Amino acid sequence: MLEKGASAPDFELNATPDQKIKLSDFKGKNIILAFYPADWSPVCSDQMALYNEMLKYFGKYEAQIFGISVDSVWCHLAFTQDRKLHFPLLADFEPKGEVSKAYGVYDDEVGECKRALFVIDREGKIAWSYLSPTAVNPGADGILDALEELNNK
Repeated sequence: MLEKGASAPDFELNATPDQKIKLSDFKGKNIILAFYPADWSPVCSDQMALYNEMLKYFGKYEAQIFGISVDSVWCHLAFTQDRKLHFPLLADFEPKGEVSKAYGVYDDEVGECKRALFVIDREGKIAWSYLSPTAVNPGADGILDALEELNNK
């Protein structure tokens, strides 16, 4: 797993069938990457719902959050609509797990992303990272602490 101080690997992933998001397009903003195993699972559903509720707090730090899993863009669209999410879920679908692997958070045994969080600073460096047990919602405290630390620099 990539650690604090490492350069965040750039990527381009689908947010919708016809819209790609490129990490480097957000240089100058703080970025939160929330890798998670799968749409529709109970822990992932709770985690993404929490981040949806935290958007105004993330916004205070000029931070953009992206959820990333190996689910397809169509699965993400259905999940986003059902859960009324207001942030992009990115499909690390094909080549499967390529971005997750670049960040060191792909689980080869089950073929999914591990539950991992990254806060990336305005210059594209990892400011904080955390690997959570798969069955545990990591919450938002670590993210907010990392954003606060960046804000105080």
